[in-house]
Amino acid sequence: MTLRSRILDLLEQEDLNFLLTNRIPRRLLTQFMGWFSQIEQPLVRDISIGLWRFFSNLDLRDARNTQFRSMHDCFTRQLKDGARPVDRSADILVSPCDAIVGATGTIAGTDLYQVKGFPYTLEELLCDPNLVEAHRDGRYVTLRLTSSMYHRFHAPHDCRVDQVTYISGDTWNVNPIALRRVEKLFCKNERALLRTKLTATGDSVTLVLVAAVLVASIRLHFLVSLKHRGPNLIGCNAPFGKGEEMGWFQHGSTVIVLAPRRFSLCDNVREGAIIRVGQPLMQLP
Repeated sequence: MTLRSRILDLLEQEDLNFLLTNRIPRRLLTQFMGWFSQIEQPLVRDISIGLWRFFSNLDLRDARNTQFRSMHDCFTRQLKDGARPVDRSADILVSPCDAIVGATGTIAGTDLYQVKGFPYTLEELLCDPNLVEAHRDGRYVTLRLTSSMYHRFHAPHDCRVDQVTYISGDTWNVNPIALRRVEKLFCKNERALLRTKLTATGDSVTLVLVAAVLVASIRLHFLVSLKHRGPNLIGCNAPFGKGEEMGWFQHGSTVIVLAPRRFSLCDNVREGAIIRVGQPLMQLP
């Protein structure tokens, strides 16, 4: 067994992992990492990215650039043209991000799950009665981005973003260990809700962008900034083509996709599966 595998096995022990990633000054450490990751000094950059590679499965072969100014520049990297083919079928809603599929299914009234046995409600997640009603009894898919994944998110279909709701909050880790221990975690963390209307059908599809420890920073191409207070409703009128980039996370996190009940999950969408930007997520009737 290599030194790397020994260290990774140790860090994957549930109690230790939860202690190291949650029982820490989460907000302070997140702010520090936001500053540290943008240091452009070559030695700091190279050591930081080297350690990141050591502790994760970072793969940069599909990155547009392989030379980075800082660790932050690597985190928010763009991809080569054609690296993520987009399913252009009119009846397919595609994944907005690279991710591991988490809890999925039908929303029971307003109840859904972060993991089995840990329910939460649309009211707690969305803090908006109109959005709650739009997604009552609907479908949902939880998409978890790991630290080594591509961190940008894209439009799941031709659509228009007509409202963004920013909700300030905590920065709990969103890995499976934390999801099994922290009730209603997604409802506690900082998040941005992107309400979209599909161009062809007018259906409401909402992307819930959940920040996490070392992240807590969501960037949208069509808004200059998100205020650190919430709920903060921001009206907008931002059209997107299917697969077009909408913004990015600073590290890794979670996207919850909410859609109408008449949509169905695609066969490849099952818990634990890896999905890429542009691959089928849900099917329109």
